[in-house]
Amino acid sequence: MQKDFLSIIDCPAELLEELLELAASLKSLYKGGSRDLCLAGKVLAMLFEKPSLRTRISFHVGMTDLGGEAIYVKPEDIGGIGKREPIKDMGRVFSRYVDGIMARTFDHDTVIGLAEHSSVPVINALTDWSHPCQAMADVLTIKEHLGRIEGVRLTYVGDGNNVARSLAFASSKFGMKMIVAAPAGYELDSQTIERANGVRAGSVEQSNDPRSAVSQADVIYTDTWVSMGQEDEKAKRVADFEGFQVNADLVGAAPKGVKIMHCLPAKRGYEITDEVTEMADSIIFDQAENRLHFQRALLKKLMA
Repeated sequence: MQKDFLSIIDCPAELLEELLELAASLKSLYKGGSRDLCLAGKVLAMLFEKPSLRTRISFHVGMTDLGGEAIYVKPEDIGGIGKREPIKDMGRVFSRYVDGIMARTFDHDTVIGLAEHSSVPVINALTDWSHPCQAMADVLTIKEHLGRIEGVRLTYVGDGNNVARSLAFASSKFGMKMIVAAPAGYELDSQTIERANGVRAGSVEQSNDPRSAVSQADVIYTDTWVSMGQEDEKAKRVADFEGFQVNADLVGAAPKGVKIMHCLPAKRGYEITDEVTEMADSIIFDQAENRLHFQRALLKKLMA
């Protein structure tokens, strides 16, 4: 039985498939006006080091949809995660009060520490290393729009960051073909690519040429060039990413009907143009909605 959800690479493919099926089923149920109150009487603690729109609201709504309650915990509420008291003590204490812990942190070791010292499920809602809930919502969205996952050609254009890493792991688990197109010095790390290709050979490739990378893409995906905590690097990063903007010209180098994805928040005019964000083949807001549907399924699986 899987207790925690920290990284896609750590999850069996069968569990990931089950979660996608459950997400689709619950989405249909709730869209039809019905409810599943399987978490009635249960409480989720939501720990935040980083600000959030989609993560906070989607987890809170998902928890209440299932009949439970959610408590929003800001760093200042507890004197900072791992600062006022050790993370191992926090994990033990929270386990006595709540039925699950969701954490959105900087350091990935924070969620690992919470999971090691907690007797209740711990969910990684984002770390600097991994964003598994986002990637699973993305896979759900791809399946809805393309009718399949296996063999889908996904081109990620931008920084080899936590989202790119989680998408690489998802590609290996679901049989997608992913190309990471990034400027020199911003590529996805070789260890991640080796781990992904160790699950399924040829799952992930790297390129420094965005036009070539999108030439056979079913999906073009991008993310911010300047993540939280990197604001001091903004000017340098914007200069380094010249030529990697997802704009009409780059989309024109891809097959007709290519889908456009972005995990949001988008810096329109930087990594993606307003025109492309709003185009008919953009499925950006469908993937944002699917954060709720996937996370609702995850909460049920881990906490019911």
